[in-house]
This record gives sequence, C-alpha cells and structure tokens, in this order.
Amino acid sequence: MRAITGLWRWRHNPLCRTTDLTEAWVAAAGLLLMLSVAPLAGALVGGVAQDALQRSVREQHASRHRVAATVIRVLERSQLTIDPEGTSAGDLRGRVLAHWTAPDGSRHEAPVLVGIEDPRAGDRFAIWTDARGRTLARPLDSATATTHAVLAGVGAAVSAAALVETARRIVVWRMVRHRHARLEREWGRVGPDWGRTGADS
Repeated sequence: MRAITGLWRWRHNPLCRTTDLTEAWVAAAGLLLMLSVAPLAGALVGGVAQDALQRSVREQHASRHRVAATVIRVLERSQLTIDPEGTSAGDLRGRVLAHWTAPDGSRHEAPVLVGIEDPRAGDRFAIWTDARGRTLARPLDSATATTHAVLAGVGAAVSAAALVETARRIVVWRMVRHRHARLEREWGRVGPDWGRTGADS
C-alpha cells in the first residue's frame, strides 16, 4: 500500500528512480489482482462445491430411510464409538443389539449405535438404512453442505490472494537483486578511483 501511495506522490519527483516506479506499479497490479481474482476464485470454487454437495444431499436423502429400531439387549458402551455425522465427539454412544423392519419389509437384527443415555430392552430409537435395511450414517443436511461450500470458497479466495502476493514478492525480490547487482558493477567501476584528485575528469 505504501508503494501505491508513493506511485502518485513520486510520479514527477526527480529523485524517483525508475525501479521505484516499477515496484509501485507491481504492487498496484498485485492489489488489483487480489481484489479481482481472489473473490472470483472463491465464488467459482464455492459454487461448484455447493452444487456438488447439494446434489449429494439430495441423493443421500433419496436413498436413505429413517426407520424405528427396538433394543433387544445392551452390548457395550464406549466413548470411542462415535457417529461421525451425528453427535459431538464428547457424547457417549451405547452399542446395542436391535431389530428393525426395512423399507422393503425385510426384518433385520444387528448391533447398532444408539443415542439413548441408558438404553434398555424394548426401547425404540431411530436409525438410517438403505432400502434393504442395511444401516447407514445419517444423511448430510443442506445447512451443513452449505457451510462446507462456504469454507471451500473462502479457502480458495485466501489461496488465490496468497498466490498473487507470493508472485508479487518474487518479482520485487528479483528486481531488487538486479538493482543491487547493477550498483555493485557501477561501484566496481568507479570505486577504486573514489576520492582521488582528478579521477572524475
């Protein structure tokens, strides 16, 4: 930002070197790219992610069914067995043997996780299954999908801005190295005669 301000202040300044103006123009171009490319990248990536995730939400809700299961007996209780798409990792989940009827009418009996605090035989709870009654994770909801899409868009925008800033820094670094090399060559030419009487004649 300082270089952009200097670009306007030094445009007719006789002390302003060409390299100063060039660095300021590079900074201005970098800022304009960050303000245009980063939001565009974020919007594109976020839009693509939103479309894909919402399509996944629709497919999951179409293929997964919420059915009622009944506890036969408690098997075990563990803090390590967590429903990844359900409750938080701090919740205790009970593991029980349960039976349920699938959407196709078939009956099933298997160990499942239950969110009941103190499950007992005969307790009823909801599980998600496919059409044949095989247990599945809870389907992704629309709000969570939108949150993931927004995070993807923000990540893409930040990455694009970082890429532009990295490119700008590399260009300025190369310009500074070139300027220093030129100064060293000039000093190598006039340095040995510096301070001698008549050396400039």
